[in-house]
Amino acid sequence: MFLLDGLRGLSLRNYTRALCAACISILAFFSATVSQAGVIRGTVTDTTGATVKGATVVLFNGGKYVSTTVSTADGTFQFVTGRAGRFTLVITAASFHQLDPPFFYAGANDNVERSLVMEPEWVHQSIVVTATGTPIAQQQTSSQTEVFSPLDLARREDVIDILRLQPGAVVTQLGQRGAQTSLFIRGGDSNAAKVLFDGVNVDEMGGIFDYGNTSATGIHSTEVFRGPNSSLYGSDAASGVVNFVTPRGLDSHPQLTFNGDLGNLHTARNQLELEGSRNKLDYYGAYSWLQSENDLPMDRYHLGTAVGNFGWQPTSSLRFLGTGRWAVAATGVPNAWNFYGIADDRKQSDQNLYIGGSADYQMTADFHNQLRYGAARKREQSVQWYPAGICIPAGSCDLPPGTPGAGNWYGNDVTIRGANGTQVVGQAILNYSTANFSTYPNRLDLVTNRDQVHYEGDFRFTPHLLGLVGFNYENERGAEREPVYFIDDTSQRNNYDYLAEVHGDFKGRLFYTLGGSLQRYQIIGTQTSPRFGLSYYALKPRRGIFNGTRLSFNFAQAVREPTLADQFGSLYTFLETNGGDQTVQQLHIHQVSAPTARTWEGGVEQGFASERVIVHLNFFHNEFGRQIEGVGPGLLPALLPQLTPAQLQLLESTLNSEGAFSLDVNSEAFRALGAESTVEAGFGRSFFIKGGYTYLDTVVQHSFSSDNETLLGIPPTTFANTGIPLGIYSPLKGARPFRRPPHTGFVSATFSAHRWVLASTAAFSSRSDDSTFLGYVDLNQGNSLLLPNRNLDYGYAKIDFGGSFQLLTRLSIYGQAENLTNDQHIAPIGYPSLPFNFRMGLRVIVGKKQQ
Repeated sequence: MFLLDGLRGLSLRNYTRALCAACISILAFFSATVSQAGVIRGTVTDTTGATVKGATVVLFNGGKYVSTTVSTADGTFQFVTGRAGRFTLVITAASFHQLDPPFFYAGANDNVERSLVMEPEWVHQSIVVTATGTPIAQQQTSSQTEVFSPLDLARREDVIDILRLQPGAVVTQLGQRGAQTSLFIRGGDSNAAKVLFDGVNVDEMGGIFDYGNTSATGIHSTEVFRGPNSSLYGSDAASGVVNFVTPRGLDSHPQLTFNGDLGNLHTARNQLELEGSRNKLDYYGAYSWLQSENDLPMDRYHLGTAVGNFGWQPTSSLRFLGTGRWAVAATGVPNAWNFYGIADDRKQSDQNLYIGGSADYQMTADFHNQLRYGAARKREQSVQWYPAGICIPAGSCDLPPGTPGAGNWYGNDVTIRGANGTQVVGQAILNYSTANFSTYPNRLDLVTNRDQVHYEGDFRFTPHLLGLVGFNYENERGAEREPVYFIDDTSQRNNYDYLAEVHGDFKGRLFYTLGGSLQRYQIIGTQTSPRFGLSYYALKPRRGIFNGTRLSFNFAQAVREPTLADQFGSLYTFLETNGGDQTVQQLHIHQVSAPTARTWEGGVEQGFASERVIVHLNFFHNEFGRQIEGVGPGLLPALLPQLTPAQLQLLESTLNSEGAFSLDVNSEAFRALGAESTVEAGFGRSFFIKGGYTYLDTVVQHSFSSDNETLLGIPPTTFANTGIPLGIYSPLKGARPFRRPPHTGFVSATFSAHRWVLASTAAFSSRSDDSTFLGYVDLNQGNSLLLPNRNLDYGYAKIDFGGSFQLLTRLSIYGQAENLTNDQHIAPIGYPSLPFNFRMGLRVIVGKKQQ
């Protein structure tokens, strides 16, 4: 009214001017109001990078509904919030599922960009980090990366069996629960795959990692990258990378979850989890305890694991994250039961602490920085309380050291059968006696300490080009101590990595990665690791019977650091110390150096039936050079011909002690040629099936047993009277590397509907080459207990089944049955595997679940 009164008496021209000024003032007021209110915007794309139109995007704040919008023709969406707190974006679109819904904090006046990626409705794909160092959809990278989700890990007590469910990977466990477990990727050695927890390197020095005492507690997902990736992760990523990711607290209210189960073999497991978030903070904590008697004497096992994760996001562009993982394990080590029939009295204990802290800063919309600190503290103790076995000759094992004719402790008279149909009968030395320079009780301590600082910055030059640079510094300290044998070796290494990489795409059809690193390592000197990859959509995904043809290619090189045992057990150092200069010159032996790896690979991915079925086929050719292999103590007379029998016996007894079993030299080289295939299919929203098969053709090109022993004039070791040559400690030239079967495969199926979740998995393997390693240990100190290497390990089929049923909103029951066929040959020869076993339990949730 007052406005109208003020306008009375004005001319039409002045009236128009005044009205326009008022409109401008009103618009300016609302513009200022909107600019001060928070804006959340982004783009919806599929896994190929193509925009998705018409997707419904729902915004939640603190678990409560805020607003809904729809993505436009170019895939963009926007919300104006005007409020602060923790937000969630949930999206739905026809024929799509959402990948990784983002949870983030934003202030009332913050402008936040969160792009969303959708996957095909009927198959499972993921956002991966290990391939390029930055989050990227699997379909936009040429690298072969397998992602295991919380559903894959559900009901599992450890991570061993899920690692079997991927192409190109072989898992070997030397016994039952808690026994040492190794992973071989694409024919590479077991210490050629780098292991990370939330980006923190947790290997021992030189790449050794024992998966046997790694609980599934506190692991949200697992990424396994197949192929060398030293350009991003430094040495030891020579055949692959395994990255375990800790859960984040998401619910706006605290939620407490308890899982408790019991099983046969006196197995019990309890787990408690607490997670939640409030405004700028999120938190997650978990603790679990597992114990089991296993199925062998002297093989009791327990594992306790505590995990913590704390996040703080003071602004929408800055986030701090701290993680910690502490595991305490102890297990009996009965040794190769099938070779002795008597359990050894040895115990192994491990205490592993992993700590990580990171700061992520989105400086601009295109420039992202991350600074991370990581620490690993690993302790292992192995104690032999007394020499188990049968003393032969009776009563001679407690004589004074060096007594002529003194005996050792042997196992029972057993029959050892190989998968190749051969067998031997006899007794093997289980423990050396005090008369032969062994001491009981004895203890071995292994220590690895690592502190790591890593910086990574990525800049998006255009929507189709991203560059990444980084720097990594590691300080490693290791020790090997066995006081009764006067072993007290320590090592410190300072390692530096400088890395650079670009990756991008051309018109959403051709994706590329080009990068490399310059590495300066204290033990192996300066190395370079280049990497190049291409992925090309010959046919982009679309509806129809035949849709989505993608071609990929990769080339990479990598190196591995020598382990602590390699460094301290160097054959070169041993010979130099004990007067073996002539042998050093004769065999051209050098100090232990870095093993190398190189790969070429190419593949094709094809979609069918509107991506309800996806088929992958990949070929790779790896060359592993300068590999480190062990030389057994039985070769000492030829290596050191100038020593007396008494001097040789003393040296041999020292080498046979725990922690100094072999002497190491870069004398092995082999190639691994293979083909990987997988098929995955979804039927509706409830049933998903995936299967894979890998053919692996590995051939040893050089080995100490085949090349160097010939130069020493040592006649080849053969089996019985057949003349079949044997490799005692390492494979012969022309043979396969040990424990790498030529045929492996897997099948997994999951069903989730209403209150039921069911999952069945099966892992298959053909026979593989191996050794009994029983050289010079029969009753005559001879080799009569060796068997031909070819196809010595049995093939197996490990079939598991599990599921859960929701009784009430916060109460469910679950069960897991493993090794349904009761196959005892899943482990390598000599080690009986865990037989059929099961667990059943309850899951209880306390707290309000975010909707």
